[in-house]
Amino acid sequence: MSGQNKLVVGNWKMHGRRQMAGALVRDIAEGIPSGVDAALCVPFPYLEMVSGLVNGTALAVGAQDVSDCDDGAFTGEVSVGMLAEFGCRYVIVGHSERRARHQESSERVAAKAAQALRGGLVPIVCVGEQLEEREQGRTLDVISAQLAPVLALGSEALQALVVAYEPVWAIGTGLSASVAQAAEVHGAMRAALREVAGSSADGIRLLYGGSVKPETAADLFDGENIDGGLIGGASLKADDFLAICQAAI
Repeated sequence: MSGQNKLVVGNWKMHGRRQMAGALVRDIAEGIPSGVDAALCVPFPYLEMVSGLVNGTALAVGAQDVSDCDDGAFTGEVSVGMLAEFGCRYVIVGHSERRARHQESSERVAAKAAQALRGGLVPIVCVGEQLEEREQGRTLDVISAQLAPVLALGSEALQALVVAYEPVWAIGTGLSASVAQAAEVHGAMRAALREVAGSSADGIRLLYGGSVKPETAADLFDGENIDGGLIGGASLKADDFLAICQAAI
């Protein structure tokens, strides 16, 4: 990761109400330690409020999805230009819940990443295998197939994005990949990125996500090629999220 801070990103998913969100953001923004980069990816309705609350703090704001299209007749979608207006720096694309519930292909995920980059946002591209695929020994094949359309975007694009490995079987289940399991996948992803971006790939941040908790974060973040975390449930508790940020230093 070539001297960069680790990156810790909270993904609230479809949780929150205005009062709860405001209090949570204030508590997190006030407690972010130096030496870590941190962001919260929140539901669309809260972007304006959260952006105002973190203004002038070390905490960045992100969205949980973006359209792969420019502004137009796409009912229910949100464009990258809209997200930029609300102060977003990051946007998650290809989360397993989007891939499964909305049948998003890896090609469409790559198109969303490219659209985010064109709009000046940093896409966090999610990849991960199902439990059955891991049990069949197909983890690296699955990850390779999911990454292929993203790699096709080219070296310059790759250097401007983030990749998050989230084993589907570990999301919201309380299970977490072992450090060895996570490091194996992160190593394979780094190698694939190097094939396209050369030594510049060492600066591309690779996050681990999947039931990361304060008590497991330090060991995970010590794993080779693990440059931070994409945090689900623990990002809804200020003390837990801040403890994970501290573990990343």
